[in-house]
Amino acid sequence: MTVKIQKHTEVKFTLPIGDIPDSIRLEAESKAKEAYVMTLLRHADISAGLAAHLLGIDRWQLSDLMSAYDISPFPNMTREELQQEVAQAMRTLEKYKK
Repeated sequence: MTVKIQKHTEVKFTLPIGDIPDSIRLEAESKAKEAYVMTLLRHADISAGLAAHLLGIDRWQLSDLMSAYDISPFPNMTREELQQEVAQAMRTLEKYKK
């Protein structure tokens, strides 16, 4: 997969909390980046492919993360469109059961 990034956005903030062990600081920074990327994804400012790329994970891991953040993989689909997609998927699965 090729992901084209047009520009960079720098996100910085400072917290007055004193000395933090490097391992904890790195974990917190990773979680902050994750939350930022997932918020962009929730608001459709970035694609799922770009979100996965930015977080260094594959699409299956992103799917699990989207679930944890309560982000629908089908945000713009109507109920009827989603039902049609599910019905089509079920028909496809039935073909492989035989």
